[in-house]
Amino acid sequence: MKTYSMKPAEVQKKWLVDADGVVLGRMAAEIAKILRGKHRPYFTPHVDCGDNVIVINAEKVHLTGKKLSDKVYYRHTGYPGGIKSRTAGDILSGKQPENVILKAVERMLPKNKLARQQMSNLRVYAGGEHPHEAQNPEILDVASMNEKNKRSA
Repeated sequence: MKTYSMKPAEVQKKWLVDADGVVLGRMAAEIAKILRGKHRPYFTPHVDCGDNVIVINAEKVHLTGKKLSDKVYYRHTGYPGGIKSRTAGDILSGKQPENVILKAVERMLPKNKLARQQMSNLRVYAGGEHPHEAQNPEILDVASMNEKNKRSA
């Protein structure tokens, strides 16, 4: 018996569309697994063998509990005393609600060059439209995988 190690030229990527109304952390965990390629039988840790993922309706993602007001995202300007903070609710109601999903998925991937390359396979859109219809994306229904994945407001 031999262990099969995939080569980058052998990878065939499929486009997957993720829908709205699901819990942020559960959706991000599923997206991270698909971006890495761990859902495939020929997963190779050092090769980008994951799929491309499109997320639509990013502003309609749900957070459980009081995370909408209590979850804080920090950034630093680089100057002394330049720490800035925003809550998840501020970001979701602001100009770029897709940043919440991008940051959640980014933090679930390893911190290396391959993960940065895999993050380029993720596209997040705030609205319901996306410009990737020509790739014939398959729909991935995260909400139906587990009853806890979809929560009502």
